Amino acid sequence: MGYSSLQACIADLEKHGHLIRIKHEVDPYLQMAAIHLRVFEHEGPAILFENVKGSKFPAVSNLFGTLDRSKFIFRDTLEKVKTLVDIKNDPLKALKNPFKYANVGLTALSALPMKSGMNAPIKFGRTQISELPQIVNWPKDGGPFVTMPQVYTEDADKPGIMNANLGMYRIQMGGNEYVMNSEIGLHYQLHRGIGVHQTKANAKGQPLKVSIFIGGPPSHPVAAVMPLPEGLSEMTFAGALGNRRFRYYYDAEGFCISADADFVITGTVYPHENKPEGPFGDHLGYYSLTHPFPLMKVHNVYHRKDAIWSFTVVGRPPQEDTSFGALIHEITGSALQQEIPGLHAVNAVDAAGVHPLLFAIGSERYTPYIKERKPQEILTIANHILGKNQLSLAKYLFIAAKEDDPKLDINDIGGFLKHILQRVDLTRDLHFYTKTTIDTLDYSGSGL
Repeated sequence: MGYSSLQACIADLEKHGHLIRIKHEVDPYLQMAAIHLRVFEHEGPAILFENVKGSKFPAVSNLFGTLDRSKFIFRDTLEKVKTLVDIKNDPLKALKNPFKYANVGLTALSALPMKSGMNAPIKFGRTQISELPQIVNWPKDGGPFVTMPQVYTEDADKPGIMNANLGMYRIQMGGNEYVMNSEIGLHYQLHRGIGVHQTKANAKGQPLKVSIFIGGPPSHPVAAVMPLPEGLSEMTFAGALGNRRFRYYYDAEGFCISADADFVITGTVYPHENKPEGPFGDHLGYYSLTHPFPLMKVHNVYHRKDAIWSFTVVGRPPQEDTSFGALIHEITGSALQQEIPGLHAVNAVDAAGVHPLLFAIGSERYTPYIKERKPQEILTIANHILGKNQLSLAKYLFIAAKEDDPKLDINDIGGFLKHILQRVDLTRDLHFYTKTTIDTLDYSGSGL
């Protein structure tokens, strides 16, 4: 199903019993989050809050609350996109099976971003930060946050949409030292594309132009969280997954605007201008604390007619981002295994908050002329895993040799840990990496 807007997706979900409406006024301070959490816990439908206290805009959450609902939303394109990602990860497959992958090139070409005309829906009106739903999920949060943003930036050395980055990094809209309607806070961790773009802009002494898209067709937020293979842009992926090309234009100030978004916030980040951001109730089950993060000076806030604010609730797993992770795994399949020789499976354990704990299975190609069996090859695989994008933020990695138990399942947490504990030699198998890449959620200290 190719949705042209978030509204079209909501109508389709409601028609098929996947969405409920709450018509009564609901308080964005804690109440909306509490309702969301209870509905998600029971694997309930998406929720449209029609009457948000203090705002003229309705809000929707839990769109991706179950994997089945995500599959329903993308029921017409999921298999096609899985093939596109597969061939991008391993182009030689096209040579080995030319007929099987004959349509992949056409899929990619038909999904390329396209410039929008004069009648872009987002041009309908303008508003202010204070008029948006001021949603606070947890009592000690530093203020209202945008929890489902698509943050767009371009490379100062290679400007243009095909070299741009679209990521999901939380945005603090108020509280702390932010000047309401003029300033908001950007929060991003290490290994994010926006960090590369800001570094390049800083080197040139230029402000970084940032566009924050909220809402729009459901393929857009999925694209913002996807770990895509090199050469496949988030905007092209959004076009393929949504069966509708990503439409955009540049406003009078040179900011890229998503034509189909419900809201677009534009602004600039100047070199080394930071303000305290947080606290924020995070996905590890505790608050990430207040830290200095980039300050974004707001230029404009655009919205479409009948705009709907999209949000989620972040907290101790499982949450809606758990279902996001399941959808990502559904799409990417064995992409990581193709990149790392000898790797058979890896699981970022959701119950631990995804980043902290990894399980992996690799091939230990034992030396046949030596009787002693000891970990060798899987140490190489482990190092490769810990150097891979966001996997480098892991605190613990348990890796086992497939040869020891070909039926070992990384998704069976109890069974996997039992397998490890039955075989581990703590004098040989325990390895520490100190003073290495961590994120700001790490409060475990630096004593080691």
